This record gives sequence, structure tokens and C-alpha cells, in this order.
Amino acid sequence: MIAQNQDVVVEMLKDPATYCEAGPVETIETHISRIFLIGQRAFKMKRAVKLPYVDFSTPELRVAACEKEVELNSRTAPGLYLNVRRITRAGNRLAMDGSGELVDAVIEMVRFDQSNLFDRMAAAGKLSPSLMISVARMIAQYHRSAEVIHAGSGSANIGGVLEINSAGFATSHVFDGKEIETFNAAFRDALARHAGLLDRREAAGRVRRCHGDLHLRNICVFDSEPRLFDCIEFNDQIATVDVLYDLAFLLMDLWHRGFPQFANLVMNRYLDDADDEDGFILLSFFMAVRAAVRAHVTATQVEEGSQDFTKLIAEARSYFQLAQTLLAQTPTRLVAIGGLSGSGKTTVAEALAPQIGAPPGARIVESDRIRKAMHGVAAETKLPDKAYRPGVSERVYRQIAWRSELILAEGGSVVADAVFDKLEDRDRIERAASEADVPFAGFWLAADPSVLWRRVTERKAGPSDATIDILSRQLQRDVGPLIWRKIEADRKAAEITAEMAALVEGTASSAVGLRKTGS
Repeated sequence: MIAQNQDVVVEMLKDPATYCEAGPVETIETHISRIFLIGQRAFKMKRAVKLPYVDFSTPELRVAACEKEVELNSRTAPGLYLNVRRITRAGNRLAMDGSGELVDAVIEMVRFDQSNLFDRMAAAGKLSPSLMISVARMIAQYHRSAEVIHAGSGSANIGGVLEINSAGFATSHVFDGKEIETFNAAFRDALARHAGLLDRREAAGRVRRCHGDLHLRNICVFDSEPRLFDCIEFNDQIATVDVLYDLAFLLMDLWHRGFPQFANLVMNRYLDDADDEDGFILLSFFMAVRAAVRAHVTATQVEEGSQDFTKLIAEARSYFQLAQTLLAQTPTRLVAIGGLSGSGKTTVAEALAPQIGAPPGARIVESDRIRKAMHGVAAETKLPDKAYRPGVSERVYRQIAWRSELILAEGGSVVADAVFDKLEDRDRIERAASEADVPFAGFWLAADPSVLWRRVTERKAGPSDATIDILSRQLQRDVGPLIWRKIEADRKAAEITAEMAALVEGTASSAVGLRKTGS
């Protein structure tokens, strides 16, 4: 009955004359909103619904929700949300921003090309590394300024999500009782394993008022920049989560759509900016929870009698299976990639990392980025020669080993990326694996000097400051006894990565440089 009272407002918003426009009005409907598109504008109204997690049952509540949505989203999508328009009634006449009785409200937004939604761009193959790096940095910046909320323990916060998932699965017939029972038990076991870390993160202020719905469809390119929009405004409890659980929705969405390399890239660039290394080991669990949410929500839609039930069942099952994969225990590994400047270490590391460890893949510990961070500058900022003195470089390599040890100790996998042209540095990174009692694989990318010269000369902007002079000095040095597996680097990155991945998986575990350390 509540929703029926909105029908006359909906008819008004479907009429082009309401907007003084001649063109047709396009309508998009979701379970809690309707969007009306005309000309260069979009008008979004809240459905008059009252559900366990949202109450839009009165005009006053809908106005308040609209105002909050504009306020929250203007922080991450400036210029996209314009204002709130009140719909009023005087007699039998409805009007926008009239002087009569309030009956509803809409948010006025700038209309943008739907092809600029990230889910559409993903389907069209238009996502790029540079775009994903920008998104990662934007999310990290957003999380830094998000309000810290202390409203219970970190484990209780995620435990509440698991309870909602369990209740959601109980209302669906897509999955049988036995598999749901096993599924829920696996999540309870995982929560118990991570409870201590979750609680410590909450105490440290990592639970904040976040976006809450950070998947690809809620990111767009607007004014030539990526923007986060359509955050959860209607329920602060749902949006108050660990910042890495917020990020995990995007990582899960990328992984589910077949973009593991972008999921790994976003994760690494986010952690570089957010200084949130201790939570890295939680990401696979958080992604699993997000996949389970999508599985039960999609399964619920099947019960609502959708005409696309066959497609929805398949989609629900794909999320369910992904969640199971994400919960599975994955062996921890340390892979070190060395080689002179121009050998392609960073390119190979970024291609290999998604294949190492649990999704979203290995944490890349990179010398160039550590050096820049030690000097308090962005990764793309060129450092002076004094930043590369032997004493500074020794501190960089100690940082690489120390960070690797921390991640390995928590059960995460690492790809260490540095020149490693000194025996003591290679020994140090091997000891990090030995002390954590995890398998180690060391690779040395070898290439003819002419290839290295060409690559360094042609190198574009990035974290490396290597020049021809630096390469010349590297070529003159003796790297000492090299027991790491030599890999011919004058090939496509995909070929090199495939060879390394096979070796890491143990197909040639007896080869030099690939062994179970400590044994």
C-alpha cells in the first residue's frame, strides 16, 4: 500500500514536461530505487518501502535519505550529485520544489554515459592498469578520511555479516541444506581463525563509515577521472566495516569477472598508499564473505520469480563456488625476482603475483617503492643520486626482508622485486623464507647488455630511477655466486611468467634456487 501511493509521482517523473524537455524519459529500476533519465540529467527517487535494513516509508524519511546520499557521495564523486528536489502537492497538482505538501523527493544528478561505468568498461575490455591504480589510490585516500566508528569488536562486525548470509541462504532453494551447512561452518571456522586480528584492527580504528557497496558498477569515469558513487546511505550499520572489507568487494568483483591481475594491482597499490600491511592476510577471507553475500542475494532473487531464473541460478552458484575457493587454505610462498635494471623484474612480478598464494595474490615488496617511501615521496618522483648510496640501499634491502618476514609470519605470500646483485641481499631474503619455514623460489632475470641498454633508454615514467649510468655500474660489478634459477629475460612477459609459475608450483622443485628452505 505504501508503494502504491507513489504511483502518481512515478507517472509525473515519466512525463518529459516535468523537466521542460521534449525527449523521452528512460527508467531504470532497482529493488529500492527508480532512476529517470532525460537529456543531461538523471533523477533518482527512493521506493516507498520498509524492509529490515531500510525504511523509506514516509516522504520525510525519503527526503532525509536523499540529502544524506548527496552529502556522502559528493565526497567521492564531486559534481555528479547536484541537489535534492522536493516533490510537493497543491490541491491535485504535483510540482518540483513547490510550496505545497511534501509528498516525495528525488536526487538530481548529472547524466553520464553508461559505457563509463566500470562494469561496462570491464566487459568491453577498457579497464587499464593506470585507471585501476588511480582507483586504488582514491579508495585509500577516502578510507583515510572516513569516520572511525567503535561500536563493537571487529570479529562481531563480520560475524553479523555471516549471520545475515546464513539467514539469506535459508530462504532460498538454489542450494541444498547440506551444502549450506558445510558452507556456513567453513565461514565460522575462518572467522574464529581471524578473530584476534579483526579485533585488534577495530581497536586500532580500522572499522570506519565506508562506502559499503564498492563494486565495479558503482565506479565510473566522470570528468575524465574515476569516481566512487552510489554508496550505502540508508543504513550506517551496513556501511560501518573494516576498510579492507570495503575494498574486498571491488577485489572480489574483479576476480569473479576474470581480472585477477587488476585485483592484485589494486590491492598492492592500495596497501602501498594506506600503510595497512597487517590486514593483507584478511583479504581472501573478506573476498569470500563478499562472494557469499552476492550468492545469497542472487539466490533470493530467484525465489522472487524472476524470468531470468536460469541465469540467476548459474550466477548464484558461481559466487558460491568462488567463496568456497577463497576460503580454501593456500600454501604460503616467497618468490624473489632479481636482475639488472632493464631485465623486466617489475613487469614480471606484477604478472606473477596474482598466481602466487591466496587471492588476490601475493603482496609485491618492491625496492623502488620502498626507497621512495623512505624518502617521503610518491613512487613516480625521481630521487637524487644520494638516495642510492650504499648505506641507503642496505636499509632498503633490510626493509624488503623485514616486510617479507611480517607478511609470511601471518600466512601471506610475497613476491620480492629488487636487483639483488649482492650476495648478502640474496642471502637475507632467503633467510626470511627460512625463518618462516615456507618454500622459497629465487629467480635471476638474465639478458644481453644490449637488451638492457635499450629497455632502460626506452623506459617510461614509473617508480624506477635507473639510468644508463646506473646500469653501467651494475654491469661492472661481480654479482658473486648465483644459485638462483636463471631465466632468459629477452622474451615476452607472459612466457617468463608461465615458466616461473610452473617452477614455483614445484614442477621442477629440485632445480637450483627452488627449494623448501630450512630443510
